[in-house]
Amino acid sequence: MSLARAVNPNENEISTAAETVVMVQGLSKVFKDFWGRPKAHAVNDVSFQVRRGEVFGLLGPNGSGKSTTVKLLLGLLNPTRGHIEVFGRSTRHVATKRRIGYLPEESYLYRYMDSAETLDFFGSLFNLPSGERRQRIEQLLEMVGLDKVRRRTVGEFSKGMQRRIGLAQALINDPDLVILDEPTSGLDPIGCREVKDLIVELARRGKTVILSSHLLADVEDVCDRVVIYYGGKIQAMGTLKELLSTPDRLRITMPVLERETLEKVLSTIRADLGRKFPETAAQESVLVDSPSQNLESYFLDVVKKARSSAEETSGAVSGGTVARYLRSEDSERVQAKDRILERLTSSKESLLETPAPEKKKEEAPAAPSVDASKKLSALLSKTTVQAPAEPAASRETSPAASPQSEQRQENLKKASEKLSGLLGNKGNK
Repeated sequence: MSLARAVNPNENEISTAAETVVMVQGLSKVFKDFWGRPKAHAVNDVSFQVRRGEVFGLLGPNGSGKSTTVKLLLGLLNPTRGHIEVFGRSTRHVATKRRIGYLPEESYLYRYMDSAETLDFFGSLFNLPSGERRQRIEQLLEMVGLDKVRRRTVGEFSKGMQRRIGLAQALINDPDLVILDEPTSGLDPIGCREVKDLIVELARRGKTVILSSHLLADVEDVCDRVVIYYGGKIQAMGTLKELLSTPDRLRITMPVLERETLEKVLSTIRADLGRKFPETAAQESVLVDSPSQNLESYFLDVVKKARSSAEETSGAVSGGTVARYLRSEDSERVQAKDRILERLTSSKESLLETPAPEKKKEEAPAAPSVDASKKLSALLSKTTVQAPAEPAASRETSPAASPQSEQRQENLKKASEKLSGLLGNKGNK
């Protein structure tokens, strides 16, 4: 299932300088040995632009120059030749780095800090107020699924869990440009899907994302444009639609047909192809198969069912939601509408689930219960009438017992009043 956003048809047009976040022209990087002799041409005459709100993919086999390009964009390496601008400034401009979030290929973290301490440390590097840091830390830990293991030190984490906390630190400053170098490396399929969902959400907010990966499925799901490296050079560049579409082929998806109907359809198609292409075997290239879901979708469905049956795990869990300060206004409105619809739907279902016959069953025994309550109230009223007579006789014969008799009479009267009130027959008091 593709997570890519709907692309504006005019996005391929050359954008203005104000919309260009990254500009690379004639970029080259040559690594030299101790004697200054060229050893490796990591990047060779590369040029491209990345626009605001775009997810831009850097593809290529290992050693093709992707990570070197990322380090050049961050100012960690100096180019041998060429020019780079980030937000219209040099990569050495310190203030510009406040607007960049970076997840390196390997997570370099302090082993003896726990998750919250790690994020607090990186947040303090950006001079974030302590209150805002705490709020973002809570949201990020929940987003990456580490809120329940926040007190474990990072050194105890698996590689996938370290990637999760590394992703959180890359977003602590709410950056305008996010550079992710192999972000799904070491993650389970759930974590991979959450990272891809996060990338799409960041782009929806107008953030720019540069994704370096050799996992083609991840790039295909989220990227708007890609460049393909080989030998330090760009071999192909464009939108996924431009690069992947095959205009001379057509796919039709429909419900299952009866065998006779299917044979008629195929014979008609083959006959038509034979008339248009008599010298080729085009009519033999008609294929019929059943569509299937990909392995990622099937895996996520299995895990979802296991989670719904309350299966426990001691590892990272699915966060399920993007941190609030990273969400776009559109997604907030959609989630609010979903919550309202859920409440309305649940209330409607509860009304529909209440059957009419049950009301009749509840109302049927009402009459006997009223008669029984009347009889019991009458007996209680007789008791309250006869009760005072007994203390009266005792008062004449035994004056010393008079206070006890009065107290007994009062208690009986109160008891009868309470029972009559509970039975709904207060008139007999």
